[in-house]
Amino acid sequence: MNAATILKSKGSGVVTATANKSLLEIAKLLTQHGIGCIVILGDDDKIVGIVSERDLMRAIGQAGPKVLSEPVSDFMTKTVVTAREADTVDRLLSEMTIHRFRHMPVVERGRLLGLVSIGDLVKIHVADAEFESGAMRQYIAPRPSLVFDQASRLRRAGGA
Repeated sequence: MNAATILKSKGSGVVTATANKSLLEIAKLLTQHGIGCIVILGDDDKIVGIVSERDLMRAIGQAGPKVLSEPVSDFMTKTVVTAREADTVDRLLSEMTIHRFRHMPVVERGRLLGLVSIGDLVKIHVADAEFESGAMRQYIAPRPSLVFDQASRLRRAGGA
């Protein structure tokens, strides 16, 4: 499975904002949409950053609530690791683990197509594991054999 498949099933909607929005405005957007991050776009609709709940908490923790009036550009992650549509679930998980983030924008030809989260990837891994487990159980489960089935043996012997 790849990023394109994930976006087809979950949708490609991404909440975005501009770099001049205040941290308070970002916090309100996160709450309003019930999400964990917002992609920050420049004037040309290219990604210039990403801001997560974690970034917001870090800013408040370091400087206090006064930072809420400051622009998100001062606190966002500016070096954004992105995925391509063809990237596999394993590659996405690897990048998120190595770089320690939970959201990855999917970009193709400079255009933002969607966002994949660690939760999306975990759901896929759980579903795959359940499918494999069920298939394995079916493969190894004893199946009644007509030859050894009690009722069949009685019928063959002319009993019942």
